[in-house]
Amino acid sequence: MRTGRIFIALIFAIGLTGVIVDGAALYSRFLFLSILLTVIAWAWTRWVINRLTLERSSRQLRANVGDVFEEGYKLNNNGILPAPWVEVINRSGLPEAAGSRLLTLVMGRQMRSYTARSWVTRRGSFQLGPTRILTGDPFGLFRAVKEISPNETLIVFPMIHEIQSFPSPPGLLPGGQVIRTRSQDITPHAAGVREYVHGDAMKRIHWPTSVRRNRLMVKEFEQDPQAEVWIYLDCQRTAHFERRSQHEEEITMPAMLLAKRPKLKLPASTFEYSVSIAASLAHYFIGQRRAVGFASAGLPFTELPAERSERQEAKILETLAFVEANGNLSIAALVAAQSSLHPQRSSIILVTPTTRPDLLQAVDDLLMRYLSPVVVLLDAHTFGGPTSPENIVNSLHERRVPVCVVSCDADLSLVLSSISTTLKTQDFSAWQTPALSPSI
Repeated sequence: MRTGRIFIALIFAIGLTGVIVDGAALYSRFLFLSILLTVIAWAWTRWVINRLTLERSSRQLRANVGDVFEEGYKLNNNGILPAPWVEVINRSGLPEAAGSRLLTLVMGRQMRSYTARSWVTRRGSFQLGPTRILTGDPFGLFRAVKEISPNETLIVFPMIHEIQSFPSPPGLLPGGQVIRTRSQDITPHAAGVREYVHGDAMKRIHWPTSVRRNRLMVKEFEQDPQAEVWIYLDCQRTAHFERRSQHEEEITMPAMLLAKRPKLKLPASTFEYSVSIAASLAHYFIGQRRAVGFASAGLPFTELPAERSERQEAKILETLAFVEANGNLSIAALVAAQSSLHPQRSSIILVTPTTRPDLLQAVDDLLMRYLSPVVVLLDAHTFGGPTSPENIVNSLHERRVPVCVVSCDADLSLVLSSISTTLKTQDFSAWQTPALSPSI
């Protein structure tokens, strides 16, 4: 572009100087030629940019950290004039977002398309755009810019680690007292029948009663005595720590195409590890057809009642995509506020990095309510925190409460799955009868 401007400026200077000094017709032609080329270049640029359109499309707008997000770009030149070059700039907030591309010689009435692949490395919500289009004239005199507003949003769920096994209580014995609460799921415990309402599943219709009453009747069910699984996420601002890395390894998509995709590491943050652990546990228990609930004391306070459907997993993952460590309530305060609402023998999984004594008070509270606590304890010392969790772990073992200690850079799949093996070799009878020990 700079060369074209210098060339036109030189022609204009020669023409203008010649007209003033000599007045010959040749210099007048140089002068008019430079002016004409400038006008043509400006008009060409404006014409082309006004007729360029860009479409961005993706097959899905949900992804997990570690996935490769694919997005299609379609650039259309709806005019008759060719675009010598078109630069597409993706200004999305997605870290290391692909999609920026330089296209040359886009002819009139032509469509150019390509696929962009971005490695998703951060959870949250990201607008797919805005997108900036730049083009210019063949002489390199002018550039024009068009910005296209975003119209879609990508939701990135936390990274899920596959868990092979994890301790969970069996709940009340089979044949025990049914929980007298209406259930949306079909359970072995029928509570009665009611008249059919539009939207009820056909498999819930009770045909003998429908024939007898001459109208459709559907069965209602009560929750079975199997215990619920609740995941409590510690969102207290002062409880979490993050270790700053001086040398972050940046891996771009082109480098990944030349080699095997590297394993994505979570940030050295106790909160990011906690969120990933909570997502992995929800995925595991939903796959086991257990009723899973979620609670966190961040801002705002979040509680998702226990359900056992895939929709529940999506709700928990979407909640975890936006949760932040911005709360003021401790994990003990969360337990005090919620523990009385759960059926007996339900499993309460506390995901926290805290080593304060109030964690033991929370565990004692759960045991007294005949609930089954499991503590997933982040070793804050490995994340740059001040203290080691050794004392709190010993106190939890004295209470015969299962505890899983997670260190920075640990393999979460292996660590979370290994706690079941530990249970086989240790006595955790606190899951059957409440056992209390003095607080430290």
